[in-house]
Amino acid sequence: MTQQRQMHLAGFFSAGNVTHAHGAWRHTDASNDFLSGKYYQHIARTLERGKFDLLFLPDGLAVEDSYGDNLDTGVGLGGQGAVALEPASVVATMAAVTEHLGLGATISATYYPPYHVARVFATLDQLSGGRVSWNVVTSLNDAEARNSGMDQHLEHDARYDRADEFLEAVKKLWNSWDEDALVLDKAAGVFTDPAKVHYVDHHGEWLNVRGPLQVPRSPQGEPVILQAGLSPRGRRFAGKWAEAVFSLAPNLEVMQATYQGIKAEVDAAGRDPDQTKIFTAVMPVLGESQAVAQERLEYLNSLVHPEVGLSTLSSHTGINLAAYPLDTPIKDILRDLQDRNVPTQLHMFAAATHSGKLTLAEMGRRYGTNVGFVPQWAGTGEQILDELIRHFEGGPPDGFIILPAFLPGSYDKFVNKVVPVLQDPGYFPTEYKGKPWPDHLGLGGPQLQGQPS
Repeated sequence: MTQQRQMHLAGFFSAGNVTHAHGAWRHTDASNDFLSGKYYQHIARTLERGKFDLLFLPDGLAVEDSYGDNLDTGVGLGGQGAVALEPASVVATMAAVTEHLGLGATISATYYPPYHVARVFATLDQLSGGRVSWNVVTSLNDAEARNSGMDQHLEHDARYDRADEFLEAVKKLWNSWDEDALVLDKAAGVFTDPAKVHYVDHHGEWLNVRGPLQVPRSPQGEPVILQAGLSPRGRRFAGKWAEAVFSLAPNLEVMQATYQGIKAEVDAAGRDPDQTKIFTAVMPVLGESQAVAQERLEYLNSLVHPEVGLSTLSSHTGINLAAYPLDTPIKDILRDLQDRNVPTQLHMFAAATHSGKLTLAEMGRRYGTNVGFVPQWAGTGEQILDELIRHFEGGPPDGFIILPAFLPGSYDKFVNKVVPVLQDPGYFPTEYKGKPWPDHLGLGGPQLQGQPS
């Protein structure tokens, strides 16, 4: 009898006011207690109760101010990043109240030193008992550069070239302590075996790092690497390093193409494609009936101001869309920008929405509902189950990122209404497989000595 392929689930939400649904903070059932540690601990407990593989938190290092060259819209209307707590600190609060759930934090490989990043994740891995993952990003725009002591953001491909070397340096630091380096012989007064603690002496095109790390080898050795690149260069980076990839796709056809493309990059990098799990994002909205769920989805999307969506799109692309009247057809904007290197997000959104018939205001409202690409599924628990299984059995993905319509209630509803019916036919586990945590995700152990996992 063929064993049922296991579906993986991950939670993804900002440590702040909104994630992808830009009107979420206005929802009547939203808590808006996002400055409280108990808020995040409640979410973590809920996802662990639902046997989720992991949760991870995005991050950005600047408020949105590309739209209109000021912060009025992004901050005033509560856009992405208006409030953004430091994710590694939030992960630490969630680790304290969970035992099995994987915990991921985003830290930029462009604007943090490799020693700092290596120490943060080695520390979190120690404190969590080996459940931490690093979502590697290269950051978005000049606003983040200006908050990090630079005048201008690095060019796109150069950021990934630097990030390749950054990962090499971080992995060397993680492996600078042998597993048995810590001796702790009180009688003899021997704390470590210094022969088993190593300088890394990394000298590259972008970085110089001496080491060693001040944190002994962590339970995982090398925390799991997450990545979410959409561009060809980002996918190549994911193929080389990532053990889990977060993808955005508006439909099953794009999901399949994305899945196959990333798996091909993993294979081209000389790695086992089965050792990279690909998650695609969906946003379920639950109700006691299809009609109730659809009404709730329409209410959620009605809370989005079109300009808050445009603020995020401007930030994501570096294009000041406030330069155009709100009734401008998108096809005219794309024509105006045809001589510029238009970012991937704008092209993908235009293709996904057939945007030639859309105005800028309509585009802003749509982008503010789900950042343009995330399917919103309205239905009962059984109907959401059917959609998950249909997409899962369609080939890709290995699992799903469950995006909240609002917090914390969306995750409570999903765990109560969808997870039990997903477990019944055997698509989803009823218990964690135990430790080490990567075993639950279906990953093998890391390769050592700073080599790509």
